[in-house]
Amino acid sequence: MDASSEAATAEARPSGGVDVLIAEDSRMQAKMLERRLVAAGHTVRWAENGSDALVLARQRRPDIVISDIEMPVMTGYEFCKSLKSDPSLRTVPFILLSTLADPIDIIRGLDAGADNYVTKPYEPEYLLGRMESLLATPLQVEDEAESVLEVKLAGQTFRVRAGRQQALNLLVSTFENAVAKNRELIVANQDLSIARDSLQKSNSELRELNEEISRINAHMVRDLEAAARVQRSLLPAEDMTLPSANVAWRYVPCQGLAGDFLNFFPLDEEHAGLFVVDVSGHGVPSSLMAVTVGRFLVPKVSDSAVLVRQGPDGRPVIVPPAEVATQLNRLFQADEFSGLYFTMLYAVLHLPTGRLDYVSGGHPALVRVPGDGADLEFHAAEGFPIAFVPEIEYAQQSLQLSPGDRIYFYSDGVPEAMDAEKNPYGDEAMAACMRAARDLPLEESVASLLAAVETWCQPNGPLDDISILGLEWRPSSG
Repeated sequence: MDASSEAATAEARPSGGVDVLIAEDSRMQAKMLERRLVAAGHTVRWAENGSDALVLARQRRPDIVISDIEMPVMTGYEFCKSLKSDPSLRTVPFILLSTLADPIDIIRGLDAGADNYVTKPYEPEYLLGRMESLLATPLQVEDEAESVLEVKLAGQTFRVRAGRQQALNLLVSTFENAVAKNRELIVANQDLSIARDSLQKSNSELRELNEEISRINAHMVRDLEAAARVQRSLLPAEDMTLPSANVAWRYVPCQGLAGDFLNFFPLDEEHAGLFVVDVSGHGVPSSLMAVTVGRFLVPKVSDSAVLVRQGPDGRPVIVPPAEVATQLNRLFQADEFSGLYFTMLYAVLHLPTGRLDYVSGGHPALVRVPGDGADLEFHAAEGFPIAFVPEIEYAQQSLQLSPGDRIYFYSDGVPEAMDAEKNPYGDEAMAACMRAARDLPLEESVASLLAAVETWCQPNGPLDDISILGLEWRPSSG
């Protein structure tokens, strides 16, 4: 880039911080990253895939690029290679983000021209530190041609083209990750040595310890089974039905305890409530938060319930969905639950007319399958996850159902389920499954979607909780 181009770029970029370009197909993750970067004083632009991000980069040269790898249209690898092939953009530092941690993935990043590789999940301070390091040592266009590196890994030989500085940057970031993991391993080995020395005192002490461990494990199993029973109590009752509506659901925790739960119930003679909740993380902390959230989502007036309140005349009043989400966000803040938060899709259906009022707290889109044969519709609603950002108001959406219409709520364990090659199931496959089952009874259509996801995840099975809730509105003719 010549001096006049650099001056034009500096003039176009707002003052303060640097111009950061994000490529991330997950709207929620992009918003979370944008919030951290803006708080650090940077200017942020965002695109949903590599192709759109490349257009933004050519419109105004960014100071640094942060890109996810797994994206539709153009992956992070393809985006990086295209950007590094542009002479005017070649020296822009490029950071790849991914949940993948296979060494082959790092080699692919090197071949694409990436300067840094950060695995998810990551600490925001770590990512900001990597940005500062790259910006402090700007890349220079090398006089000589890029060298060809021959790398043997996992029985395969890779021929990778990479400049010295780019290879060094990626090597440093990979080394830092390895050092962090090695420190964790050293601490674990130290703990193991202490435990081994303690256990080697005598065979008698070892037997006593094993017996105590067995007793503790048995007690823990009983506690976990009890906790699982409490969680199952949050699910719909087996005999639960709604007038003017058919309802079907499936719930599959990936572990004994889950962060997902769902329910539907009558709120009064004319209204029904239904929701799907997905707590971040897995295991005991997430399930504990799920149970705590469930205590508030009950269709009765109480000191803790938020769905129904006492009216001035003493009669129950149904709380609008947007107000429910706002109240929950005030009650739950992430720092009170070790950084946990949850997404939610909650709706109130007026059974006589089919009017559906709903709110989303960072949850996947509601899907509507029209009863007249028209194509299905995704109804997404903006909204931060609950307990993530304090003091915000949630917006309410409305949808008018027609007789025979179906709606589907689901957790992200459905579209984000991965096959053996780590490819997500995706919205398109989910929509195709719903189309194929639209003429089946609702119960069979929900079952077919679960079966399709479980088949996709073979041989390892789902790695996240799966919740599916379907409703078909069929008003009485009278």
